[in-house]
Amino acid sequence: MPIGMAFLVDAFMGDYWMLLLSSLAYSFGLSFLAMSTPHVLPDAAKNCDAHKPDCIGDAQKFLFYTALVLIAIGISGHITSLESFLEQQKENQTSAQENSEKPKLMPRQVAGSLFVVLLAIVGCIALPYIKPWSVRFGIPAICTVVATFIFTTGSCSYRGSRPPGSPLTTLCRVFVASASKMFRHLPPNDIQEPYTRSLRCLDKAAIEVQTQNQEQIEQSRWKLCTREEVEDTKRLIRMIPMWMTFIMCGVVISIGNTYFLDQANDMNRKVGELKVPLPIFKFFYDLVKDKFHKKYVKLTEKLMIPGRCVPPFGIFVAMLFSILCCITAAGVETRRLDMIRRHLLLDKPNDSNEKIPMSMFWLLPQFLLLGAVEGMANFSIDQFFINQAPASMSRYLKLFRHGVIGAGAVGSVLSVYVVGKFSERGGRTNWFQDTLNKSRLDNYYWTLTVLSCINLFLYILVALQYTYRDPPNKDAD
Repeated sequence: MPIGMAFLVDAFMGDYWMLLLSSLAYSFGLSFLAMSTPHVLPDAAKNCDAHKPDCIGDAQKFLFYTALVLIAIGISGHITSLESFLEQQKENQTSAQENSEKPKLMPRQVAGSLFVVLLAIVGCIALPYIKPWSVRFGIPAICTVVATFIFTTGSCSYRGSRPPGSPLTTLCRVFVASASKMFRHLPPNDIQEPYTRSLRCLDKAAIEVQTQNQEQIEQSRWKLCTREEVEDTKRLIRMIPMWMTFIMCGVVISIGNTYFLDQANDMNRKVGELKVPLPIFKFFYDLVKDKFHKKYVKLTEKLMIPGRCVPPFGIFVAMLFSILCCITAAGVETRRLDMIRRHLLLDKPNDSNEKIPMSMFWLLPQFLLLGAVEGMANFSIDQFFINQAPASMSRYLKLFRHGVIGAGAVGSVLSVYVVGKFSERGGRTNWFQDTLNKSRLDNYYWTLTVLSCINLFLYILVALQYTYRDPPNKDAD
């Protein structure tokens, strides 16, 4: 979705309108999400207000799924346009301060920055202790609505620019131009020898039709492309098999934000008399995510590994750690379920006050491994696209990585559905029940382990066949 949003920004909308649209979508999405909880609209939906499956009617389901779509649009729009929009405003502010003797930092800017940081910290600590889901979703919804209103108040002072045009349009032009000359043959002794011998059918997009004069050729952009445009398109197509193997890392990363935290919520959080909050896992997770790939870069420099080989080997390491993470998670979940059976907690709901007599720090190794997976995957996938993608796609490089992780999140949802349907074949119990205590997440983690191993094998085959380019020269910038 971020890639599609970037196309709309470059081709039609611009950064400001995309940010405004995504902010409105995010505000409505969080509001609908809060309204989808049973406590908010029981009378209008004609349902009970308890947190039970029977109390969730069609109205709540409609609001919930609509909210997910709107939130996805909001997040994708911000990923696409926020950074470039801020850079435009920074350039505007810099040019405005050139006439002044000394740039001044306004007190309201300092106060606003501190308020945003403090609000995020307080929210991370306080929200896990708020029980009603309507309030948990309602507070972010109110904050987002207020932030959107504040954003719109400065609309007159923002610096904008016209949409420059999208390089994805060039890809479409190559396909259209080659398809329009499908039955033409490539010249046997073409002076313009192709740079690559693969995907020769796309070379037809650069064939000049002799019956057209020069003016017709220049005006017909959708029937004639340059050699560079054809080669850029080929390069992107050859990256697709590699891109597909990255998605499994996104599937594994997505379970850390769902099942891992739900497991920790039902376990013993105390260390002595101190009750440790769940965000402690976020601290260790981010620490490993930020530090691990830096250690990897230093190691590759010491071993003098060629720059073009650093990203693919880093992706291999990320996939290897994802397998270890799934194995560790499966072992810990097996132990957790054994503790539940021994202490007769199988029928206890997830929100009961009775916790499993097992420390939540049993989950720390899998959080650390997952942090290493995300850190290595983010760094290596980014570097892979930076090295291998055409220079015309520079705006889309980080969006490619977000697309991989997003596709992994969608794949995680699909995998739960498919694995659940497969597990209940033959009249057996579905592995996914209404509570974690009744579910068999350990079997699901073992399934992800097998899928990750298969994906690693496919990645090795594809990576060995891929022709890597040297990384761009940093000194040239």
